[in-house]
Amino acid sequence: MKRTIAIVEDEPALRENYADAFRRQGYRVNTFRDRPEAMDAFGSRLPDLVVIDVGLGDEPEGGFDLCRELRARSPELPIIFLTALDSELDAISGLRLGADDYLTKDISLAHLIARVVALFRRLDARRSVSEQSQMLRQGNLEMDLERMSARWREQPLGLTLTEFWLVHALARRPGHVKNRQQLMDAANTVLDDSTVTSHIKRIRRKFQELDSGFNAIETMYGMGYRWSEDNISP
Repeated sequence: MKRTIAIVEDEPALRENYADAFRRQGYRVNTFRDRPEAMDAFGSRLPDLVVIDVGLGDEPEGGFDLCRELRARSPELPIIFLTALDSELDAISGLRLGADDYLTKDISLAHLIARVVALFRRLDARRSVSEQSQMLRQGNLEMDLERMSARWREQPLGLTLTEFWLVHALARRPGHVKNRQQLMDAANTVLDDSTVTSHIKRIRRKFQELDSGFNAIETMYGMGYRWSEDNISP
């Protein structure tokens, strides 16, 4: 079955350019010019992945609002920002809202498609996990790879797809330091250092919203991150 990609972009020429590129790769593509039009369509069914511009029509930050609404409906839906806004603050804002990737419009179509393929590869990864390893439990953490869900102290964490795999990479081997490249490999994605850092900060906040004393993810300066062995027992 073809996967469906939704493109939310207010510039018609760009919108169709991206759509044509994805269609050539075999994807089904739906396009929308603004947030209200997209949300109206998403009300009946969500696509398999969404590519969103930040500025949409009369809404300078309509893409951020759309991301927030979509993430509230589905923690796992892959979301990519594709925008002309290239400041670090904008990128961090997008990632904090739950996007899996933040790209600028100077990116090549080949690179954009590669990012999309990487996100879908992570979705497929859960289907190749054996029955014996579909659950990961480390102390108060429980991760269900079949449902792509995570719980801390029996409360749902609401991790995005990228966040889920980053936590899984750390928690499956407590005490072992994972550098940024190893984390990217585990998540099947390409992120720069600041983006990895933003994801880790967001992950920590989600844990701390459930447990103010959470400190299981340790920063090993100059090396990477690790899941503390002190947190493997309840």
